[in-house]
Amino acid sequence: MGWLLVMGSALLETVGVIGLKKYSMEKKLQNLLLLFGGFGGAFVLLYASFNYLQVSIAYAVWIGIGTAIAVVINMLFFGESKSIGRIIAVIVIIIGVSGLKAVS
Repeated sequence: MGWLLVMGSALLETVGVIGLKKYSMEKKLQNLLLLFGGFGGAFVLLYASFNYLQVSIAYAVWIGIGTAIAVVINMLFFGESKSIGRIIAVIVIIIGVSGLKAVS
């Protein structure tokens, strides 16, 4: 159950990141709701995951997944650089998160 909460939290964090990017481009209520709804929901689910997982592991996995997804979304939909260095960095994040999950 804890891992499902962390995954859901990471997905909601992604919604928050999209809202942040969109709100920085266009100050609309819809974008502000994405921003606060995404991050707010992410924190609620992350906090709930602490009942099942160690805080250090849950937080590290949440940050890693959220960062990797945010970078990929920004590369695909918002025109950020798709350099080989960024792609390798995302792969390293994914490997690190997988390693943390495997040993916990």
